[in-house]
Amino acid sequence: MSGARGGGVGPVGRSAVRGAVPGAEGVGDSTSTAADDEATAEDGGAIVDGTSEDGARQGDGAGAGAAEGGAAGGSGGGRGAGRDTDRRRRRRRLLRWSATVLALVIVGGAGAGYLYYEHLNANIKSDKLNLGDAKDRAAETKANEAGQKALNILLIGSDARDTVENQKLGGAKDTFNGTPLADVQMLLHVSADRSNMSVVSMPRDTLVDIPKCTDPDTGEVFRSLTREITNSSLGRGGPGCTVATWEKLTDIHIDHFMMIDFGGVVSMADAIGGVPVCVDANIHSHTRTGKGSGLKLAEGTHDIKGKQALQWLRTRYGFEDDTDLARAKAQHMYMNSMVRQLRSEAKLTNPNGLRKLAEAATRAITVDDGLDSIKKMYDLATELQKVPTERITMTTMPNRYDTVQTGRVVPTEDAGKLFRLVREDIALDGKDAAKATASPAPTVTDAAAADQDIAVQVRNGTYTDSLGAARGRASAVTEVLVGKGFTDAKADTSTATTEKTTVIRYPSADLQADALRVAKALGVPAGQVKQSTEVSGVTLFVGADWRSGTAYKAPVEDDKTPTSAETMNAADTSQCMHVDPAYSW
Repeated sequence: MSGARGGGVGPVGRSAVRGAVPGAEGVGDSTSTAADDEATAEDGGAIVDGTSEDGARQGDGAGAGAAEGGAAGGSGGGRGAGRDTDRRRRRRRLLRWSATVLALVIVGGAGAGYLYYEHLNANIKSDKLNLGDAKDRAAETKANEAGQKALNILLIGSDARDTVENQKLGGAKDTFNGTPLADVQMLLHVSADRSNMSVVSMPRDTLVDIPKCTDPDTGEVFRSLTREITNSSLGRGGPGCTVATWEKLTDIHIDHFMMIDFGGVVSMADAIGGVPVCVDANIHSHTRTGKGSGLKLAEGTHDIKGKQALQWLRTRYGFEDDTDLARAKAQHMYMNSMVRQLRSEAKLTNPNGLRKLAEAATRAITVDDGLDSIKKMYDLATELQKVPTERITMTTMPNRYDTVQTGRVVPTEDAGKLFRLVREDIALDGKDAAKATASPAPTVTDAAAADQDIAVQVRNGTYTDSLGAARGRASAVTEVLVGKGFTDAKADTSTATTEKTTVIRYPSADLQADALRVAKALGVPAGQVKQSTEVSGVTLFVGADWRSGTAYKAPVEDDKTPTSAETMNAADTSQCMHVDPAYSW
């Protein structure tokens, strides 16, 4: 993991950093007036000459003297009017720094960027975005007709106990400096036109396939795993392995990640001044069983911060059915409330508060190399800010309990549908205009071989937990291919696999055209033809959607968000967590 980025290591004066963030409205202004500095000091910014709240000297003596003279002597109505105008203009600029969800880290950093830009840059820690093999990455998001691209950002909450502060907030002594787990994972999708945002949570108890990952610092290679609990991905080289795991599961290209630990949650909640949450009964997630978070609240709405905010986000035993799914719902409620707090004018007109938020945010997070400066965070915040709060939809990945490992869950068919909606940039709140969902024609560089010369291996992928494998499907579909002229088709009857949807895989670009030719002959959509290093040639996996018959019928997709995703709107202020009576007092 790379160290802190940025130039200087201490706070710098306001005049020294004006224009340091190119393209940022209100930052490139080269005019510095006494009235402007005075207005800042009155608002609590403490950025003129003297000592700020954290003991860092700001500005220069001339600026301070001018501001002091303006405050003490006054100079007539014209100057006073100008001062009011500057103050109002500055407040308007401050309001532009708001963002959403865990991008509050961006809000804090960007909001105070022009106060001590280089100091905040030095706070930021970064790491490589994706630790999987480059050839296995999901395809980059394509631009829409207007040239706009959707953004996908993975938000990770780490349970690392690598500092004394983190150890005090959670874990026993024997967990100090142990392998961290990604206990919170949320994919934030911002639509290409910035009209809406979707957040998909994955329960930490989900079993997934984790790809091979390489630690960027040590070079250690972690082999791929199947049916492994998702939160273990973080300990396999860093957050870039969690990103690789999400891409493998969802086939969604992830552009950035942001990770925060225990101590970061506490400092951020303190900096924002508290986040209102609601419980429908008294709750005490007691720790006497060794499983509770320690959260204790009376029925009703409370502003929580510090350790109490962390307890809320970690509470499993005490909410609803005491599962990780209930915890994800509570996290959504907290984040929605935080969005509203950050976007409220009352919270954003205090420059000193923004400075505290910026300091806490930049110290609390680790980001990918594409977000390793205040300028980059500002640019992203500007994009996020365009999304109205009422168009932010929180969801949980549809899942069911695993039939083998007790307490673990696996994605359902609805999860695949949810991922497709995100992948195709379809709003989860159902307010999008109708979109064509047909997959675009892929770019093919080679011509296909003659049908009789295309070697095709056919495998039975119809196995499901509830139905088992349909017998003889590999052989039956091989006969269909031979009948269509693909005389080099062979059935692999050695084992049955699990494929929810029929898919054709090929190992390298020179076989893409052959794979697409097979798909066209069978009526399989081009979107179900994928490159994969897991096969050695063109391979047809007959999925659970083709358990019988000789003609394939592609599943008809609709653009409705599955009800099992349990959507929650960020503008809904009526949300209140249900308390398990066993944890009430």
